[in-house]
Amino acid sequence: MKLPNYIDLAIIGAGVQALTLTTHLLQKSTKHYHKFLVFDPSRTWMNQWQQQFAAQQIPYLRSPVVHHPAPHPYQLRTFAENRPDELFPPYDRPGTKLFNDFCHEVIQRWNLADKIYPAKVIQILPTTSYSRPRFQLVLNTGETIIVRKVVLATGSGKVQLPDWAEKITSDYPPDKLCHSQQVNLNQLNITGERILIIGGGLTSGHLAKGAINLGATVTLMTRKQLQSKIFDAAPGWLGPKYLKDFHAQTDWDIRYEQIQQARNGGSMTPEMILQLSRAANEGKITIDECCQVRDAQWQDNLWQVYCHNNSKHQHGDCTWLTGDTRVRGNLEPRALGNPAVPRHQFNRIWLATGTRFNAQAHPLLQNVLETYPTEIVNGLPVLDEHLRLPKSNFFIMGGLAALQIGPVARNIGGGKMAVGRIVPAIVKPSWAIE
Repeated sequence: MKLPNYIDLAIIGAGVQALTLTTHLLQKSTKHYHKFLVFDPSRTWMNQWQQQFAAQQIPYLRSPVVHHPAPHPYQLRTFAENRPDELFPPYDRPGTKLFNDFCHEVIQRWNLADKIYPAKVIQILPTTSYSRPRFQLVLNTGETIIVRKVVLATGSGKVQLPDWAEKITSDYPPDKLCHSQQVNLNQLNITGERILIIGGGLTSGHLAKGAINLGATVTLMTRKQLQSKIFDAAPGWLGPKYLKDFHAQTDWDIRYEQIQQARNGGSMTPEMILQLSRAANEGKITIDECCQVRDAQWQDNLWQVYCHNNSKHQHGDCTWLTGDTRVRGNLEPRALGNPAVPRHQFNRIWLATGTRFNAQAHPLLQNVLETYPTEIVNGLPVLDEHLRLPKSNFFIMGGLAALQIGPVARNIGGGKMAVGRIVPAIVKPSWAIE
């Protein structure tokens, strides 16, 4: 594909939300087919999504069957009519292969395979060299292109690392301490190894299951008690039940707090907690709730891990370890002695600690935010009703749009909500994008 000099719309990223945007855009107006390009270095739709699901051996999605990239909510259910065993209760959550096959059909149906330009956007420069404001995209190939409108749909989250992990001074092999996004269960030989997994979200559960299946012994450490939720935010956040009051709230800081409370730092599905409990009863996993690492050092080809045992999180029914003794209940933590309790040694540490969203630190937003000053609340931009930076042609989807969409902004359902705001502004331009 030859890169044109100019395109009306550039979509940056080829993930699930970008695919959702393109199908809904074309449903509203097929004339836009020749007006946009999608930029992604992978050359294919949903490459990172599919790689992550495969690497963590995730059998099915957490979201229900009505959440997918196609315009009609029941299209995936129709697609699955002859594959009912690939819909999992409750809410008929689609199996990973079923979902991927469906998305492949959607891409073919809308003739989208050739809409991806195989390059990474490394810089976005607002330009006034034309009669109206435009953006110049700089690609990693050295090419440039002028665009009228931009939709940033890259996911935009930066991996979040605990303070202790960033302070480690000893040299260690990079595969012995890594974020969950770097773990590929299909490429590991960890039989007999002891693995420490940090985090209480569903990702940590998948990694724990995968490691156990590969013959490792796992310790799962969480800073609070495990939370059992079918979805990562209550279904009421997908409709007016919660969003009515959320959108009526004019204090952006309060909105931010509502988002944090709704997600509450990560949770697991009831079936995942049940599977991990069974594995714990079989001695394959130790689950340490309300425990946090204070320090870790790489010595003699093993991690020596020290924990806080006077953490503010250790109270009530939480569990922690002192030496080889498990302690539960309402004991005063200070009575347990040394605040740095040496734990068992580990061959690897995996950090399932999520991602952080910060518009000001996003490399593609640096120049754009200088030209279009935007209020930022704890890293999240205050966008207009169409998810644009104020008075610009620059749209944002995903977790960075949470102040407008709510706590499900990064999810498939949140992507569909974002599309409902963005597409009308593209199909029928308003003053802000002319």
